[in-house]
Amino acid sequence: MTVDLLVTGATGFIGSRVAAAARARPGVRVRSLSRRAPGGGPDSGTVPGDLADPRTLHGCCAGVDVLVHCASRVDGDAQSVAAVNDLGTRALVEEAARSGVRRIVYVSTAAVHGRGPFRGVRPGGAPIAPVSAASRARAAAERHVLDAGGLVLRPHLVHGEGDRWVVPGLVALLRELSATVSGCEALQSVIDVDTLGRAVVAAALSPRHGPGAHYVAHPDPVTASELLAAVCERVERPGGGASVDVATALARAAGSPRALHHLGMLTVDHWFADDGFWQGLDCSPGEGFARAFARAAPWYRSYLASGR
Repeated sequence: MTVDLLVTGATGFIGSRVAAAARARPGVRVRSLSRRAPGGGPDSGTVPGDLADPRTLHGCCAGVDVLVHCASRVDGDAQSVAAVNDLGTRALVEEAARSGVRRIVYVSTAAVHGRGPFRGVRPGGAPIAPVSAASRARAAAERHVLDAGGLVLRPHLVHGEGDRWVVPGLVALLRELSATVSGCEALQSVIDVDTLGRAVVAAALSPRHGPGAHYVAHPDPVTASELLAAVCERVERPGGGASVDVATALARAAGSPRALHHLGMLTVDHWFADDGFWQGLDCSPGEGFARAFARAAPWYRSYLASGR
């Protein structure tokens, strides 16, 4: 029996890994939603549709068994972010319901809970309290999916080839400080993007994973000092090995919102515990941060050297 699976955001950082993992599954036929698709149909690899224009979504879920929604907008003004993440998701979910899609999975973010601290938080253990326009819109998207009986997956820090936020942001912070930061022992939930892609597909096809929300991360949290050490050892060591304490780092980063954001990440626990997600799933949580990061380090060095 063939499963028809539609992926949104299939050219993005996470969505591309989801699409690749789905294509590697026997008996799964993969299609992707694309604003640039010239046409589409039940046997086409791409289906036209733009989340920012709900009218274009009509018919996009025809013949689809499973919808995996990875697309999101994280930059821009609040109205444009909401148009894609909130209103676009609502229209997509409504179209899926009209088309008889039997399963909807949405890849969200643990940022819907706000800034923390979160230490060993389990599903249902923290309120939805987003602080940015993007996370507010994604929280709204979650509600549309959950109300339709769908599954919401919330990673926190996602690293690997194609990451232009987590590790590049840490490098930018260290460049701003001309040093690394000492005394950062906050716990972070992390997952490499390839494992995340496989896990999303496994959960989408798993009969044991019903409606609700789960955190998706490696079971072992990583300390901020481990993150910094890996960046300095394998990617870039700004300041030639100099180190500053948190108070000094805050003073030096005062004029840079992005640097302050990443400094906040290093000093506040964001550990979301959900071992139950991996139970009964035909996908392992991967080999852990250190080994996965080592594989991605050459890509990070090349990306940062390019100046993009």
